[in-house]
Amino acid sequence: MVVYGMQLPVQSQSAIYAEPWEAGAGPGDLLAVARAADAHGFDYIAGCDHVAIPRRLAGPMSTVWYDPVATLSFLAAATERVRLLSHVAVVGLRHPLVTAKAYATLDHLSGGRLVLGVGAGHVREEFEAVGADFERRGAVLDETLDALRAALGPEEYPEHVGERFAFKDLGQRPRPAQDRVPLWVGGSSPAAVRRAALKGDGWLPQGDPREKLPEQIRRLLRLRAEAGIGEPFTVGAIVEPLYVGSPGWDVGRRTLSGPPEELAASLRAYGEMGVHQIQVRFRSRSRTELVDQMVAFGSEVAPHL
Repeated sequence: MVVYGMQLPVQSQSAIYAEPWEAGAGPGDLLAVARAADAHGFDYIAGCDHVAIPRRLAGPMSTVWYDPVATLSFLAAATERVRLLSHVAVVGLRHPLVTAKAYATLDHLSGGRLVLGVGAGHVREEFEAVGADFERRGAVLDETLDALRAALGPEEYPEHVGERFAFKDLGQRPRPAQDRVPLWVGGSSPAAVRRAALKGDGWLPQGDPREKLPEQIRRLLRLRAEAGIGEPFTVGAIVEPLYVGSPGWDVGRRTLSGPPEELAASLRAYGEMGVHQIQVRFRSRSRTELVDQMVAFGSEVAPHL
């Protein structure tokens, strides 16, 4: 069975995917969506991460990017079972101990519901503003993952010695509620796929059309087998935008729509290619319509996945 999660609306408003109603939305809308996800079988809700957007990118990206730790912590108190995913945290912008402190606290407060999704980032000015290394951000991320394994582990005094970061005899409590916080690696470049295979507990693709996923998944599994890695691994997919039923408005050519059984059959194809979790995004004209779509998906589509 394929589980399903969703990127939260409102908290990031890139022109690529934000709906017009989100511009005037706020905390109450986020709460309503998170509670609907919690009540209707969604595996996770996700929030993005950007510190600051340069003017040259403000048009397509917007400058609306809620902090993921603050947002997911806010929603953790209003939910009970849905997992809390950073999709993705640009961890190269911060020292690993700073990242570990924030996300360990989130996991502790939420009763062990954190999934830490990480990525390399792509906005040069953002890195330069905080004094982070943009040119070598891939190598920084590789070491940061190793450092986070230690810093988010069970030890009160974690230890790590690497090329850029070293720490020992520095205690951090509270510890995460989970013995092992899942680290999912985002990105679809060859380097990102290799990083996910060798250093992650899961993979969050970035923009792969479904016809390209099978080869990416084969490469992931081959790299893990060659490295002798046998731990469980979660393969994700971001599916086309969808609308359950027959919309009374133009949802766009790329939107999947139709009866629940047809949508389920289309989405089951992801499971057949080795995907474990799908990230769904609903087309909607309002928050109310979005919640209605979530309820319809959870009750009418998901049982057939």
